[in-house]
Amino acid sequence: MVVLWRLSSLLVALAVVLVPRTHGWSKEGHVLTCRIAQGLLEPEAASAVENLLPDYANGDLSSLCVWPDQIRHWYRYRWTSPLHFIDTPDDACSYEYSRDCHDTHGVKDMCVAGAIQNFTSQLEHYREGTSDRRYNMTEALLFLSHFMGDIHQPMHVGFTTDEGGNTIAVRWFRHKSNLHHVWDREIILTALADNYEKNLDSLQEDLVGNFTEGIWFDDVASWKECDDLLPCLNKYATESINIACKWGYKGVKSGQTLADEYFNSRMPIVMKRIAQGGVRLAMILNSVFGDSQQGFAAAKIE
Repeated sequence: MVVLWRLSSLLVALAVVLVPRTHGWSKEGHVLTCRIAQGLLEPEAASAVENLLPDYANGDLSSLCVWPDQIRHWYRYRWTSPLHFIDTPDDACSYEYSRDCHDTHGVKDMCVAGAIQNFTSQLEHYREGTSDRRYNMTEALLFLSHFMGDIHQPMHVGFTTDEGGNTIAVRWFRHKSNLHHVWDREIILTALADNYEKNLDSLQEDLVGNFTEGIWFDDVASWKECDDLLPCLNKYATESINIACKWGYKGVKSGQTLADEYFNSRMPIVMKRIAQGGVRLAMILNSVFGDSQQGFAAAKIE
């Protein structure tokens, strides 16, 4: 049985400190993931999410989707740092939960796949009402929403030695960066600047259009297929390491300049992963909070 981490009962506060953006989609990527998900929620799930968000969020999940990045270096939340990623064996181009889901001390389940399962399990208790004080449901919602973005960022399921590309220094067009950051943010910001006049709403509209009536329409049903949660998370992580090997690392050497060819070939992949993360986050929230009350077999507490 996966260990369930207990969270403080302290009301979530919006972090104001700035931390290095070396893990997870950028602010823009996480915002898009959460906006897409919230737009796909069924009424029961939409009501639950709005109820769990603090008043200052004004019902907008995306406004707090970067919160786990902002607080990960606070003393009380340092334990969450390894939950943002999965380190896999160098050049293996494969992922196995039993082999790879652990922190640097070997503690099992301490990776992004284990985190998603645990916070989903906590949210299964939402219907029990305020009498259940074991978990902070607001924090569980925010961690789940953020980590569903992280597991779809291919370099989050990268190689151990280079820390998912963080230690591979490159130039992105004319400025210094690293391979992880290229996938975190550079590709997204370049797409926004080149194609959308830096308008995130326009990019979101295109992503939604692609899976509601466009090029991804026929794939959406398969994106949402999930009966048991952990096998689904293993599938998402495997997708990421496969993309990291085929499109992230391939052909890239430290000190290299990445520009138009890399951007044009990788940008559609980044956009599809953001869309998949949003669709699948909505699927999980609808299952947890929906009318059926079935949840996920693999996420239930034994």
